[in-house]
Formats: sequence, structure tokens, C-alpha cells
Amino acid sequence: MPILAAIATVILFGPRLYRTALVGSGYFAQTLCSGVFVSGRPMSDVIATNLAGARFRPLRLFTPTVDEDARQASTALLGLARQTAIYREGLGCTLVHDKAPALLRAETKDLFPRGRPPKAGTAWPDGERVEAGPWTDDFRWPDGVDSEAATRAVKAILAEPSPERPRGTRALVVVQNGRIVAERYAPGFDAHMPLVGWSMSKAAINALIGMRVKDGVLSLDDTGLLPEWRNDGDARGTITLDELMRMTSGLAFDEGYDNDLSDVARMLYLRPNTARFAASKPLEHRPGSHWSYSTGTTNIIAGVLRETFDDERAYLHYPRGRLFGPLGMRTAMFAPDASGTLMGGAFLYASARDWARLGLLFLRDGKWNGETLLPEGWVAYSTKPTPQSPDGEYGAQIWLKPQSEDEATGEPPMPEDAYYMQGYNGQAVVIVPSRDLVVVRLGLTPPGGDWNTARDLAPLVNAFPREH
Repeated sequence: MPILAAIATVILFGPRLYRTALVGSGYFAQTLCSGVFVSGRPMSDVIATNLAGARFRPLRLFTPTVDEDARQASTALLGLARQTAIYREGLGCTLVHDKAPALLRAETKDLFPRGRPPKAGTAWPDGERVEAGPWTDDFRWPDGVDSEAATRAVKAILAEPSPERPRGTRALVVVQNGRIVAERYAPGFDAHMPLVGWSMSKAAINALIGMRVKDGVLSLDDTGLLPEWRNDGDARGTITLDELMRMTSGLAFDEGYDNDLSDVARMLYLRPNTARFAASKPLEHRPGSHWSYSTGTTNIIAGVLRETFDDERAYLHYPRGRLFGPLGMRTAMFAPDASGTLMGGAFLYASARDWARLGLLFLRDGKWNGETLLPEGWVAYSTKPTPQSPDGEYGAQIWLKPQSEDEATGEPPMPEDAYYMQGYNGQAVVIVPSRDLVVVRLGLTPPGGDWNTARDLAPLVNAFPREH
């Protein structure tokens, strides 16, 4: 933002309201850019659905603009507090902050040449052919599935029983024995549309770190992980990679989503270098002694991942070359911040089918088409409870024990071996080894909406038989 406009905004609104306006403008621009250029949705639809509800009512005062030719979106409040997000092929949308859009585009020019389409007729997950027929009330489930219970569960997941507490399911994919056996999409969404995973992105960072461990360039015992932590006497230099992975670094970080100026909001929408912002936080606890969920921690891990590359382009290409490409996740886009560091805790977009592929990689213990992508024992490490987390509910960037919060339903809980990726607004990829099952649910459930991942997906999961 030009300096005179910034000064005028501070004078008009005051410094706190100015920062709040910048957060709102950044959220609006990022959401609009991603909705239009990543997901391919109409601008009016993105605004009407993604920015609906009381929480976003103040954003109606902002003026949005979309430049189809430049592939960017901007928002401003009375012409001030302007934020712009640009789309780059293969990466998605990035808030530019004070960086010139042309410079950002030049940094990644031709990084992602257009890939080959999947072979015609190749079955999912290697291709896109799905044998499950279109959804009907008498939909045929695989043998052994409690068809009545499964159909009832799917209808409930897609239903909107209360206008005051919307559920907002947009996509549902069910994978059994390595094949999609059912999928449903809300109007305006489809099997090939990339949608945000929010904190499910952390599972992709988990996989990428595992690959660098397999490459021999990282170890879970590594310390002195960032240059700014290597100064003499800086206790943050003792933080291990394992402690970052398990959210036990001890670093201060306010993950609150009700405060527009919390650490997570300022990091995502006000800071060009998200990893550096989170890494600058002081220690509140001795490393390894205290668990605290932090998107900032995952962005630090993305920064640690970057430190293992000499070249930014090699770093940004790594997710496509080593993870998304081998899995056939052709729609996946992992957005970096303006500094070039992946927004590891929040901004991976992928279709529901591609999120299912990522879940299937974990279900298959890191193996894919005869190739071992993750180190031996990596999934066991990732799903081992972190003792410092409440009831051992967290592993290493993966959630465990997805039990229902609503004990009054009388529904059986999730199987004991279930674990899951979870994201804001009700995103979930549930992995159940004993059922050889992956269930993906994507949507937009606002705060206070009628969705609970364990409660609402357990009836569907429990309709499937135990495989072992």
C-alpha cells in the first residue's frame, strides 16, 4: 500500500481498526482469488457463499475487484486498506503485500508446465474412472456394507436440517479397498474442483517432511532448525523437528479464530513471511513439555523444509515432483506466501478425489504403486499419540481418536484405529485401517454450524465391515 494511503487509513480508523481492516481485506482477497482462479467458481457465488453469515457481515463494506486478464483479486475499504492476491499456475493464490505482482510471477514462471491428462479409462486412483454409479435412493453399495445405514448416513451428511445452523457439505468421497465406492457433490461443485483443506494441509507437510527424512537431509532429532535460532543463548535453538511436528515446541502462539488480530490472523493475512513471523515468537514453555495447537508451528516446519533446498524453485516444485505427481493429485495447489515459503498450515487446495488420494497414501503405510514414498515406520510415527496432547488426541500433524462430542446421539463411536486430517469449516479426511476405508468431507460449516466430524461421519464409517 502506498505510504500516503496507509497514513490516511490510520488517521481515519486508528491503528487497531486499520490492522483489522487489513486482515479482513486480506481474507477477502485471498478467498476471492482462490475461489475464482483455483476452484473456477463465479465471483458472485464465492462472495454469496464463502463470505455469508454474521461473522463476515463487515466485509460487505469492502469493494472487491477481479481482474480476469491479470488473474488477481483485490479488495479495499473506502479505497483504503487494499490487499491484492495473485494467481500463479500450479501454486494458487498469494497475497502480494508490498511485493510487485510482476516480480512474484517472474520468480515462478514456467515452474509448472502443463501436465499430461490421465489416461482415458484408467481407474481411480491412477486415473479418474470411477465405477460407482450416480447417486440414487436405491444406490448399490459394495457387498458387506450395511446399505440402509450407509444411505441414511450420506443423506444426513448432505442434509440442511436447520437454516440457522447450516451444515454446508460440498463434497463427500468414500474409498473402500482402494476404490471410490460413493461420492456426492453439492450443486456448483464437482469431482475435479480444487477446494481448500485449511489445516488438513498439515498432513501434506507431514508427508513432505517424511520424504526429506527419507532423502537423508532431515532427522527428527535435528535442532538449530532456523538461522535466527542459531544465535548463542537462544533456547529456541534446542527445539527439535519432532517437537515441531508434535506441537510441543513451547513457542507462544495465539491460534484464536474469534479475534481478528490473533497471531494466526496476522500471520496469514498481514505478514509476507509467515514462517519468520511464527519463528519470532518467544518460548512460553520448555520445549517438549507442553502441547499447544499452532498453525504457526506448521508454517515454521514449511520454513525448515525450505532450508533443505538451495533454490526456491526447487523447493516450490518439490510437493508436485515428489508427492502430488506420484499420487496423481493433478488438481493440488500448495500456495506460498509472498516470501516464497509454503503456507503449510492452511492453503493446500485439492479436489475431494485428490484429498482421498492423500488419505490413501497414509492408509497404505506410505506406499504407492510398489514404490515406498514415506520412510518405513513414518505412518506409525505420525499416528503415535503425543503424550502432552489432551487424552493423546494428536500425533505428528495428524489427529487421533475422532470421538463424537455429542454423547447423546447413541451412535457408536469411530473405530479405535481411526485417525484423521481436520481443517477449519469442517474439512476432514478420516482414515480407518480396520475398514480399509478413507472418507473425505469438504464443505463450509460456519462457526456454530451443525457439523461434528466424528458424530456425523461415524454412522457412515460403521456401516462398513471390518476387513481385519
